[in-house]
Amino acid sequence: GGGAYGAAKAGGAFNLVRFVQQPQVLARIVSAVFALIVFACLVGDGYISRAENPQLFCVFNHNEDACRYGVGIGILAFLACIFFFMVDVYFPQISNTTDRKYLVLADLGFSGLWTFLWFIGFCFLTNQWSWTQAEDVYIVADSARAAITFSFFSIFSW
Repeated sequence: GGGAYGAAKAGGAFNLVRFVQQPQVLARIVSAVFALIVFACLVGDGYISRAENPQLFCVFNHNEDACRYGVGIGILAFLACIFFFMVDVYFPQISNTTDRKYLVLADLGFSGLWTFLWFIGFCFLTNQWSWTQAEDVYIVADSARAAITFSFFSIFSW
């Protein structure tokens, strides 16, 4: 066996190719890219204004909370991916089984929570998009749809 949480393998040399081929690392990279796309779509094209009123409003049915929620979970998901990616890099060097257990459980718990939050975000953005008036949407419709689509994909990547 590999010991408790892989502790018997602790202390080995770092192999980049083997590291990147690990399923959790690939899933983390995909999750980070999806989060970055959602965040970028909402920050770049999520807020628009009309010609007669220069004040910006959220493209999702003028609901500022929809844009804020998408941007918030996108940023936090991206930062969490970076954090857990660094944990994955240093994980083989950790020989204490208690520390390894807590890191694995934290990763599992956070992933479960973030899967749920992405599901809520997908439902919220989709609902607000369905109530958005056609005259409020110009060329930003593609970015709004991309944010919805990649929030849906993020449910499965987390």
